[in-house]
Amino acid sequence: MALEKYSTVLKMAQEGRYCVPAFNTYNYETIAWAIEVAEEEKRPVIVQLYPGYDFYIPLKVMCDAAKELAAHASVPVCVHLDHSATYEIAFAGLAAGFPSVMIDGSSLSFDENVALTAAVSRAAHALGCEVEAELGHVGSGSNLDDFATGGKFTDPDEAVKFIELTNVDALAVSIGNAHGAYAATPNLQLDLLSKINDAVDIPLVLHGGSDIPDEQIKQAITRGIAKVNIATEYFRAMYKGYSASIAAAPDKDSLFEISQMSKDSVKEFLRGKFNLLKADV
Repeated sequence: MALEKYSTVLKMAQEGRYCVPAFNTYNYETIAWAIEVAEEEKRPVIVQLYPGYDFYIPLKVMCDAAKELAAHASVPVCVHLDHSATYEIAFAGLAAGFPSVMIDGSSLSFDENVALTAAVSRAAHALGCEVEAELGHVGSGSNLDDFATGGKFTDPDEAVKFIELTNVDALAVSIGNAHGAYAATPNLQLDLLSKINDAVDIPLVLHGGSDIPDEQIKQAITRGIAKVNIATEYFRAMYKGYSASIAAAPDKDSLFEISQMSKDSVKEFLRGKFNLLKADV
């Protein structure tokens, strides 16, 4: 299986009526453990990097590490660059070797978003790479206005036009989801999602997948969501795992040992996400 095309994995999910987890990563462990659980569960997985972490570890270093692990995996693995805010960032990701990138022009006007996304799409496709974009704006979970009101939601008719003009491979939608920890329990607009799914013919992506009630996630999958981004909960699981290990063994003086002690609890978190996103039979 090994490294697989982004669109291939998402289309497989659409056809199988399941969803692929996309775990945001920031070091070797977050990549390796996600792939390890994917292999144990015999499920495809997406490992992705937020370009804002480039100050901590260069994009190419992370990309190369992820692709090397993917090359030896027994299941399909996608390596993806998340949330590129500019053409320059997206192209830097392509130059670093990412097979797919996400360009986020959602804070721009519709026409500006189209222009930016189309430019990235042309560049990526010329290199044999693929692009995810965002229409509507997925804001911050700390701001109720970003996810509890409809002003920033994805419009189905605009989605059709946007895809035609940009030729993107997947579309991230705004339907009551947001990034980070939520100030209140989110309420996904599932009827709106159905309308978007009926109107377009490419896979749909749900950003801000952490802490959304499980039943809402399951309903979203039946209405076209093929990929769910998971960052906040994953990082929280890592933090809790390390904290518990340190508390259990305060005399340990090796971060490597603490990391290995934390591995099982983090893997159980990952396994839970794979189980949540699997097809209902």
